[in-house]
Amino acid sequence: MYKYNLLLLGVLFVLACNGNQPVELPSGVKSSPMSKVSFESASTPFFRSLKSKVNGYFISTGKSRNGGKMLFVKGFGFVISALGIYVFLVFTNQHWVVSIFLCTLFGANLAAIGFNVMHEGGHGSFSRYKWINAVSAYTLNIMGGTIHFWKQKHNIDHHTYTNLDGKDHDIDIKFMRMHNDQQKKPYHRFQHYYWVLLYGISYLAWVLFQDFEKYFSRRMGHGSKKLHFSISEHAIFWSTKVVYIGVYLVLPIMMLGLAKALIGFLIAAVVCGFTLSIVFQLAHVVQGTSFPKPSQGKIDSEWAIHQISSTANFSTKSRLAYFFLGGLNFQVEHHLFPNISHIHYPKINEFVKETCREFEISYLEHKTMLTAFASHIAHLKKLGQIS
Repeated sequence: MYKYNLLLLGVLFVLACNGNQPVELPSGVKSSPMSKVSFESASTPFFRSLKSKVNGYFISTGKSRNGGKMLFVKGFGFVISALGIYVFLVFTNQHWVVSIFLCTLFGANLAAIGFNVMHEGGHGSFSRYKWINAVSAYTLNIMGGTIHFWKQKHNIDHHTYTNLDGKDHDIDIKFMRMHNDQQKKPYHRFQHYYWVLLYGISYLAWVLFQDFEKYFSRRMGHGSKKLHFSISEHAIFWSTKVVYIGVYLVLPIMMLGLAKALIGFLIAAVVCGFTLSIVFQLAHVVQGTSFPKPSQGKIDSEWAIHQISSTANFSTKSRLAYFFLGGLNFQVEHHLFPNISHIHYPKINEFVKETCREFEISYLEHKTMLTAFASHIAHLKKLGQIS
């Protein structure tokens, strides 16, 4: 049964890895004239009003827009705890129940580093010092990813073209139908059941296959510009992958044996992948969020309003969610002001809601993570129904 489960997981992993690749835009936000999408820019009264309030807040309080000491302490704590769990798992022999618990905790801890350290550093909001932001961003490489690819995929494509088919990579998931413009397949009627498997292996697919696909093809996706790597970027990519395999697989196998090491690695990777995936889905793929289709390459609304219509908040009153997720439960505020640290999102949330009321703009927010999750499942079920 153990070998059969590993084989099944391997098949799902390969299938998920070989999904249709989206058209992603590298630096410069261009791929070809046919792929350009623009937003209404002649008149942007909503965002001008909102930015005026946010700028006024920072001027009047004298606060830094970055995370500062508060975020540094939290981020450092997550990194130290992950290192401690790793050492305890690899270099001590514990009861299997304790080991499973710690592997689960380790996977969640890696996700927390991604939310609070890597994500903030990648957006340049962790610290006012560029070198600290760079170090924070490179924690992704420690976890097996490639920050060079992530910045182009996330900072440019996802944050500019949120929920636009063919532009936003995060809504293109093999075997999943996330919005009406995606082709419907017979198996989609079961997607509100099997989503857990695909979300779980997403982290493994990312670091062990998709990064290599981008590297060897020299493209972020079909139709995108050819990527050019410097010598240092080549060296960083390969050293990242070698160290990752050594630290997460080779050393544990040497210390614990093949079976224990692989099981522990899979548990941690699945927990991490599931956590990362579900946080995104609750913010963008729920009932009520929009997936607009450009008309002749144009979205007939200003960029900020598009961000609000395609994004949802959840559980903003939960201090635990806010702490662990690095403020990503305030996803609307993050999309409107990605270069401002999440420690300011609760205050910015007040300005966003106030401005939305003034301009009569709908603002989507789920009170709890459970209601957001239920909305996501209902969305998947509806899109999977065969009409």
